[in-house]
Amino acid sequence: MRKLAFAVAASAALASAACSALGRQAFKDPEVTLKDVKLLGLGVTGGQLNVDLAVYNPNHFRLDATKVRYTVNMAGDSVRIADGTLDSRFTVEEGKTEIVTIPVSFTYAGLGAAGRSLLNTGGVNYHVVGDVAVGTPVGNFNVPFNTSGRFTASGVSR
Repeated sequence: MRKLAFAVAASAALASAACSALGRQAFKDPEVTLKDVKLLGLGVTGGQLNVDLAVYNPNHFRLDATKVRYTVNMAGDSVRIADGTLDSRFTVEEGKTEIVTIPVSFTYAGLGAAGRSLLNTGGVNYHVVGDVAVGTPVGNFNVPFNTSGRFTASGVSR
């Protein structure tokens, strides 16, 4: 009887692992790119930005995102502007793109080289890295993203 129970438990574990592996193969990572950076306001000590990420779902099923972890760097990663977690849930339908806005507060003291680059050249390089936690019919995944470009006084250029 114990051998039968062990065989059933082992079979269930193997079936679960096989389904998980098949689910991962059926899943295509969403594409996360930086869409825009909007300066909302400046104050005496710093300011507020909105960083818009475009999340594209290449799968044939919807993605239910539960969390976005992010780090925003400027000036060749030498200046960390912000990092954190956005716990807002959002859904990306199959073949569609959703815009996710990350609010970022910064201080002038923290900008240093990025502020000098913006003043001297009219732009500063940015780098946004992180991951999106998504739930799908084939399992739950953390999908990394890594995007960079140049922010100018007139907006984002790639």
